[in-house]
Amino acid sequence: MKALVYEGPQAIRYRDVPDAVLGDNYSALIRVTSTGICGSDLHIYGGHGFSADLGFCVGHEAVGEVVEVGRAVSRFGVGQRVLVPASVGCGRCQSCATGVVAGCETGTTALTACYGLSSALPGAQAELLAVPRADGNLVALPDSVSDGAAVVLADNAATAWYGARRARVAPGDTVTVVGLGPVGLLAIQSAFAMGASRVLGVDLLPERRTRAAAMGAEPIDSDDPKARIRELTDGKGTDVAIEAVGADATIKLATSAVRRAGRVGVIGVNQNTKYAFNMPLAQVKELEFTIGLCSVQYELPALLRLTAAGRLRPEEVVSHRLGLSEGERAYEMFAGRTDGVSKIVLDPTA
Repeated sequence: MKALVYEGPQAIRYRDVPDAVLGDNYSALIRVTSTGICGSDLHIYGGHGFSADLGFCVGHEAVGEVVEVGRAVSRFGVGQRVLVPASVGCGRCQSCATGVVAGCETGTTALTACYGLSSALPGAQAELLAVPRADGNLVALPDSVSDGAAVVLADNAATAWYGARRARVAPGDTVTVVGLGPVGLLAIQSAFAMGASRVLGVDLLPERRTRAAAMGAEPIDSDDPKARIRELTDGKGTDVAIEAVGADATIKLATSAVRRAGRVGVIGVNQNTKYAFNMPLAQVKELEFTIGLCSVQYELPALLRLTAAGRLRPEEVVSHRLGLSEGERAYEMFAGRTDGVSKIVLDPTA
């Protein structure tokens, strides 16, 4: 089969790899019809990923059709249209049974809790994807949700919703979203769906601020975004800040953007083990600070209903749809932020 493979920094290659096969009687084989490139994939592309492995298939966002199931799979059958959540659980423990797969109790490791981070669990940017413990790691798709929306729900939209939910966005709140890539844009949608009265959007790129404005946010175009946020909120700051980048500077900005007793939700991936969190500031301001990894399975029931009802529009963040064979160029575009790129979805069937 064809797949995108990580061969080193700035080297994602489209090439032949052995066909994916069922791992055991509890797994399923999916023919991938849409797969997305996530900001986390850029960590790998840039050479500072989650493993020292080379030669593994990347990607963790997929929609497709079931082509084979193991004998022990009971909830899914051949021909069924499915969404593959990025998060992976054992499907046996109590946490996984409730959808909180990030709390898997049976030894699932960081490298096997998500597709395409290492050779341990091959990724979704391929023609075929093997899904372990399929009954807990697949979600049936209703006809009312398109492939374009569903592939974004597989990670980006779920992560954005998770961040807004953990930060307890409530009706009437003002919210700052720091970072207006796909997850940040979806955090804007999530905040409004939860009842926010006003959302401020911070990003260095004007085209991203334009996208945020089209979703109803007020873009912050300033060399001093903290001061501008204070200016727009009568010197107080917003009720909530959602950080969707993962950089030290953006986490710091999110923490400083909220009012006294404000709430901060960090959903960007930060790999700095020596990050200097300003504990005195957090204590004096009585901040609530949340951070974590999204269990996509837990968030999806609400998100599928909201998407089907038109309350969320995940497909709006997609700027480019390309064939999987164009994957090498797609990574170059995404990393270079060229051609107005926001979210790229690849089609292995094209």
